[in-house]
Parts: sequence; C-alpha cells; structure tokens
Amino acid sequence: MKILFMGTSEFAVPSLEKLIAERFELVGVVTQPDRPSGRGKRLTPPPIKGVAAAHNLPIYQPERVRHRDSVRMLRELQPDVIVVVAFGQILPKSVLELPPYGCLNVHPSCLPKYRGAAPIQWALINGETETGVTIMLLDEGEDTGDIILQNSLPIDVLDDATTLSIRLANLAPSLLIQALERISDGPPPHQPQDHSQATHAPRLTKEVGQIDWSQPADQIHNLVRGVSMWPGAYTWIKADKQAADDDLRLKITACTVVDYLNSTELSSGTIEVTSNKELVVFTGKGSPDRAGMQSDRDGLGGKHLRLDRVQPANKKEMDASAFINGYRLKTGDQLFRKETPTD
Repeated sequence: MKILFMGTSEFAVPSLEKLIAERFELVGVVTQPDRPSGRGKRLTPPPIKGVAAAHNLPIYQPERVRHRDSVRMLRELQPDVIVVVAFGQILPKSVLELPPYGCLNVHPSCLPKYRGAAPIQWALINGETETGVTIMLLDEGEDTGDIILQNSLPIDVLDDATTLSIRLANLAPSLLIQALERISDGPPPHQPQDHSQATHAPRLTKEVGQIDWSQPADQIHNLVRGVSMWPGAYTWIKADKQAADDDLRLKITACTVVDYLNSTELSSGTIEVTSNKELVVFTGKGSPDRAGMQSDRDGLGGKHLRLDRVQPANKKEMDASAFINGYRLKTGDQLFRKETPTD
C-alpha cells in the first residue's frame, strides 16, 4: 500500500517516524514551504522536512495544494491512501478523490468536539479534563468526516499547550497504524459523527490572549495554559518605571490559582505585593474558596491568581520577585485590558 504523507508541524513528526519505522511504503512527503521565522526572519524549514530528508524521502512543498499543478503532481505519485497530520492546508475535492482508500486525518480531539485549527488550545482554555486523538476519513467539511478510531487522554492540571501537544502527538502513531492495518484488509469500519454534538476550535488570534481580570482565577489560569505556545497570555500595566503615557505590555508565562483573603475590598486586576515578594492579582467572582463560599466582592476571600513568571515587552522572562524589584511594583498597582490590541 503506497502512502503519501502530508504534515508540517512538530505534532506530525512522531506519526511520520512511526510509518518509517514500520516500513510502510512512503511515496512522498508533502509539507508547507520554508517560511521566515524568528527575529531575524531567517528562512526555516518545517519540522517534517528534516525527518523526511534524513530518510531520503521525496519532499514536495507546494504553496497551494489545491493549485492545478500541485494536484497533477500528487496524481502522478499514485498513492493508495493519503495520511494528513497537522498539514495546515485544506485539501480540495480533487485531492480527496485521488487515493482509492481515501484520505486519513489525525485530529487531536475527540470528535465531534473541537473541530477546527486549534483543538488542543481550546480544550485547555475551556478547562476540559479530557481530550484525545481521532483518526477520521477526510471529506470536504472541516473535520466532519467519519470516525475510524478514537482514543481519549486525561488532561493533567499541569498541562499547557506544549505538554499536551506532545502527549497527543505520541498517542497518535499507534492509532494511525491500527487504521492503516484495517485499510489493508479492505474498507475499514467507520462511524458518522453526531453533528449535533459538534463544538468548534477556531484558529487563535492575538486578541484571544489578552486577559480579562474580571473573569474568575481558574478561567484566567486556563487561558494562560491554552495560549502558552502562541500568542501567549498578556495584560497591561502602568508601572513607576514607565512614562506616564506609556503602558507596559506584560506576558504571563506561569501562574497559580491561590486561596487568598484580604481585609480590604480590591477591584479585579489589582496587584497585591506580599511580604515575601509574591505577586497576587485579584480576579473576578465565580470561583468558590475551599469552604465552598463565594465572595460577594471581587477582592475579598476566594481564589485569586499568583503570577510566578512574567515577560515584559522586549525583555527576557523573569520570576515575579525580579519583576517587582525591577519595576518597583507596589500594592494597588493595576493590571488592565485594552479594547484595541497593540502588537
């Protein structure tokens, strides 16, 4: 069975490596073109390209896979099945119809939940405790095809987008091999999705990462976890070190939900610098304390957020105490949200 592999990101690497290790016949690897990356905007190949090159596999990097010349090139490879893992382009009908055994897609969620470009991130943002990997047959919809295999995975409370992506990427290869083995024996059993249960995971934007301090601490903590790879969770602050008209953009890279009782009413987004140089931010209502009681006011007893590591704009990441000292933070300073995001 001749397999054409389509993938781009690190998530796809374990699946391709497993196909190579199991000695499947790979007629080629299709990936995205090299793109400028980093501060120097140096042209950087996608992770999959390095794996394919190391094993002397034919590599194809079409700008648009739906282009007529690209479709002609894929047809000439005569694949029996196309395997798609984090490729980054939508396959047109002309490509979907090429392989006699269809196109298999590895999707990092338990479909029909979290269809779309960012299922890992949105599962974390929404505070899910479980996700998984689905092997599905591609159709012309967005992750709407029939399910061949599916396996779930618990989300650890310490998971962020990076760690959860790695865990799901390592779960995928064994499922993919099972699906391919089923295909080699004939058309595999597959189950239509229950479209009434579908939820969506749209591509992240920079604005998604901007923190709303009126939300509960748990919800903000989940946002920090979910957008950790990109765009990062961020907020704004006026600090003594900054000019009066210059707001400082601050990325939150690590934080902890804490039970915190303060005798003074403080509005959400207000900083309290503790005696041992911890940086606690008061958040909105919605999270009960350990006794099961919910505060009537934003800044009294309940769960709030301790910032553990932060990154001021154009600076290196630092722990909270270094930020407190370097920017002369004091209790009462305010973190806030801007209605119009600034890069």
